Amino acid sequence: MSVRIDKWLWAVRFFKTRGLSTNAVNAGHVQWNGERSKASKMIRIGDEVCVQRAQQCFVVRVTGLADKRGSATQAQALYRETEASFAAREQQRQRRKLHVDSSPAPDKRPDKKARRHIIRFIKQET
Repeated sequence: MSVRIDKWLWAVRFFKTRGLSTNAVNAGHVQWNGERSKASKMIRIGDEVCVQRAQQCFVVRVTGLADKRGSATQAQALYRETEASFAAREQQRQRRKLHVDSSPAPDKRPDKKARRHIIRFIKQET
């Protein structure tokens, strides 16, 4: 048995909607066995899936298949995260925690002139 990768990602609750999971796969944020895949790729038990979501990267091994969304406990039983992935995410979380505490909060909100300056800076970057 096999299931489409976008459907499986939605069923195991990596994404809230199936449309978001399809967009993520098509954008290249999901890798199947180390390769970029299409949303229609059929996955099987034992495949390795790497999901890049926000600032986190999950590397999971497929242990079960589902094409319908169930409870969170059922969803967690359908995959197993690798030890290396879990350790990397934990290390990244610690780095973010240290970085957030070290950066000071601004004294006040930006005024109109400062907002215009920020907007000009952002437009130049993109």
